[in-house]
Amino acid sequence: MSKLRVDTVDDDGMELARKLAEEEEGIGRRPEGWQRYLIPAIAVAWSLFQLSLPKLLLLDTTYIRAIHLAFAMALVFLNYPLWKKPHFGIRYLAEHKRIPLLDIILAGVAAYAALYLIINYEGITVRYGSPSMTDTVVGLLLVVLLLEAARRTIGPALPVIAGGFILYSFLGPYMPDLIAFKGTSMNRFVGQMTMSTEGIYGIPLDVSATIVFLFVLFGAMLDKAGAGHYFIQLALALLGRYKGGPAKAAIVGSGLTGLVSGSSIANIVTTGTFTIPMMKKVGYPATKAAATEVAASTDGQLAPPIMGAAAFIIAEYVNVPYIEVVKAAAIPAFASYAALFFISHIEASKLGIRGLPKSELPPFFKTLVGGLHYLVPLCMLLYELIVVRHSPELAAFNAILVMFVIMLFQEPVIAYREKQPLGPAFRKSCLNILESLVSGARNMVAVALATAAAGIIVGVVALGLGNLISEIIDVLSMGNVFLMLVITALASLIIGMGLPTTATYIVMASLTAPAIVNIGAMQGFIVPLMAAHLFCFYFGILADDTPPVGLAAYAAAAIAKSPPIATGLQGFMYDIRTAILPFMFIFNSDLILHNINSWTQGILIFAMTCLGNFAFASATQGWFITKNKVWEIPLFLCVCFILMRPDQVAAWLGMAHGQRYWTYLIGLGLYGALYLMQRTRLPQEQTLAA
Repeated sequence: MSKLRVDTVDDDGMELARKLAEEEEGIGRRPEGWQRYLIPAIAVAWSLFQLSLPKLLLLDTTYIRAIHLAFAMALVFLNYPLWKKPHFGIRYLAEHKRIPLLDIILAGVAAYAALYLIINYEGITVRYGSPSMTDTVVGLLLVVLLLEAARRTIGPALPVIAGGFILYSFLGPYMPDLIAFKGTSMNRFVGQMTMSTEGIYGIPLDVSATIVFLFVLFGAMLDKAGAGHYFIQLALALLGRYKGGPAKAAIVGSGLTGLVSGSSIANIVTTGTFTIPMMKKVGYPATKAAATEVAASTDGQLAPPIMGAAAFIIAEYVNVPYIEVVKAAAIPAFASYAALFFISHIEASKLGIRGLPKSELPPFFKTLVGGLHYLVPLCMLLYELIVVRHSPELAAFNAILVMFVIMLFQEPVIAYREKQPLGPAFRKSCLNILESLVSGARNMVAVALATAAAGIIVGVVALGLGNLISEIIDVLSMGNVFLMLVITALASLIIGMGLPTTATYIVMASLTAPAIVNIGAMQGFIVPLMAAHLFCFYFGILADDTPPVGLAAYAAAAIAKSPPIATGLQGFMYDIRTAILPFMFIFNSDLILHNINSWTQGILIFAMTCLGNFAFASATQGWFITKNKVWEIPLFLCVCFILMRPDQVAAWLGMAHGQRYWTYLIGLGLYGALYLMQRTRLPQEQTLAA
């Protein structure tokens, strides 16, 4: 399989995709000399500190947040230059081969500013609300350096938005009546942002410091051990020979890789290197091959039980155990993947694509057995989360311990089988573990900075903007909950073009989640808070492949040698089947299993949601078992609505809410009729094609 990759993937395209992935993973500078050890040393120290928290170190949560932020900010200024390319002829501020003295100083000052809260903890708690001059200066310095660190890491969008909120907090009294509020003083602003746990050191940073780091580190270790390659080989062995097999393998492989990877781009580079050339080989156009990989990799963050960082923040905001978030996200996530699998079958049918010859595929049983050890830590994690119900951080810690053992002995076992010396194999294992510790810390930098910087926005909202924002949204939507959801979805897609998923979710959830619940209640819709937060989460993820900025599409297009914008548009068309789900579960909380504890009821809802999503995919892709007639498209949309909103159909028919599932029969009957109608056209069309 590796030979296929070398022969078919363009070196320049692969290099571009790898650079995008490295930027996403936190690789900025590659210093030489003694400085080459500085960034890895700090990264390893950060990983070891985080690993010590679940069982060894007992620290106050404020201390953990401050130390976590200090490590992240120090790494940013050491790892990322001020400019990516020289400006005005000044190369000093765009150095990639060494760390300038200015950035070393900034790293030290930023770390001190982040730690100032705990260095002077007793004094600050006494004078909270009346900060001293030193408190104010260091606090403002922290805000400025944090925004600059966020700019270097994730681009200008989040600092600009946060800066706008900061200005608004001071200029509120001078704004037009609709958006005017009382404003704030410098003392109150500094106290809220840098001396309390309601600003920078808020819940998002706490989740990043206590939970997300361990899951990201677990994913980095699995990836370094070779699990990503194993997943895609297993998917190819299982599905590669069927119609559109490489595309189906890409979807399953990316879904499995998404379990342990929080990055769409890293997912694409891991799996797309193999699947995109294979899709092209069996007949997929380059654009559709890349778009399939984009859609599959983007939705990897939806897949329970290890969802993106935002899922852990949802648990804190909604104040429920993490397993409840997993339960709520299960049906929409798996239905979304099932629909993408169905779309890949549709595309293969349209293009007359068959699978790969069995001779070109890895043997299934041998592939399965060869990587069973990768499934042990994943099973351990699932057992800890679902059966034992340990906290997410303890579950991740125990899974990491298992992963350490596997990584330590994986290379020596291979060396023993091949009758090679064991000493170099053990050294390689130790080096792999160290590299995974470095990789985990690098991957966390963007998440830590995003959560801390978004905490500024959350803090400004907490200053008194919450009710005002609800009123503004109510005015903009004219009190119509449907229009408000469309506005929220569009805003999430636009903001998400320049922000990571986690930051997009935090911003939109802080601004709109309470408004969705409140305005829905005013119109007689009982919207669970979980549904409102998942709505923001889903559209934050969909922003990853929204043109013209979607970096995931650029990475896949580089591998496939296809136009990036066209790839993004095609990927977005595939992802429309995901966009319909949040609108459905806002009004039908059955889809997120709200107040549903029966396995049979849950399985029924899941099956009908999948079929409804298949019908929606057929409507948007213009194909079911053959090409749709124009008048069939509204019928497919009706099937989708009936199977996803049986409550509304039951209400229209005058049936009791408890009888709503009987309306599934209407949708299934209509779906069956569409199948039979298209089936009668199939022989004639096949004859014409022949």
